[in-house]
Amino acid sequence: MIDRKRFRIGPENLRKVNDFLVREDNPLTTGLLEVIDKYGGVDEINRKAHEACKLENLIAQLETRKSPFVRDLRWLEKQRDESAFISIPEYRTRILGERAGSMVFDDSFAVTLEISACQYFPWIIEEAHHAIDDRDLMPGRFIRVRNMKEQTADDQVIAFAAAMQIVGSSYVETLDTKGTMLGPDGAPANVHLGGPATITGYFGGVGMPNDFPLRWADEYLHYYTTYGVKQVLNVNSGSILVGYMMHKLGIDMEFKISVFTGNDNPFACLWTMMTAKLFSRSDGSSPLI
Repeated sequence: MIDRKRFRIGPENLRKVNDFLVREDNPLTTGLLEVIDKYGGVDEINRKAHEACKLENLIAQLETRKSPFVRDLRWLEKQRDESAFISIPEYRTRILGERAGSMVFDDSFAVTLEISACQYFPWIIEEAHHAIDDRDLMPGRFIRVRNMKEQTADDQVIAFAAAMQIVGSSYVETLDTKGTMLGPDGAPANVHLGGPATITGYFGGVGMPNDFPLRWADEYLHYYTTYGVKQVLNVNSGSILVGYMMHKLGIDMEFKISVFTGNDNPFACLWTMMTAKLFSRSDGSSPLI
């Protein structure tokens, strides 16, 4: 059998990669640093995001805009504070009956109820009513793929972010900068998209034009610093690498890789995890969720 030690990546190759990443004339890393500097640098970006995501600040923005969502959020807070939602022990008893009291549950195998996709804030309120009235569980995770500019205009980015903090759920937004984004001619920015004859533009992720990964970073930093949007969906290997780099530089961002990227076999997962490890911080953390 072939010696498996041949799989090892030699230190000289790693040195060359590191040298390339830090070269002053590297247009890729230089471009990313310029985008980050546009928002005041790493520390300022994280500071703004920390302030932006505070519940009181999100609600204050909605109050300034006289949004009707404020009333819904106050109602949601009241239900949470009064323990109106079913607890896990109560839910287990409801499903299993008296057997629940004698059963041992291994929380290391806990299942997350995820809604994909949840595009509109009012549904959260409807779901909360349902969960309370029918003694059912609230979802713990939400995926959102609605156009960001559209939902910013009607305040649903803010309202949804606030609701997630109130109920303790996590959520992911999808940025507009991707290959399916429509150009001036009304066609997708990725010229390989547009119908069955060109569907290959989806294989291996939704392809992006050359300037889109940095535009994706720019858009992310806008929503991160303005509304505290921390987790986003990632659909392209270029923007995935940009996400790893941003986190490595110190920006406390996180991303989820979309099924459109094609990470659906062990080898695809290997390169994903390997890159996450290579760009992890000294504490071992990575933006990949």
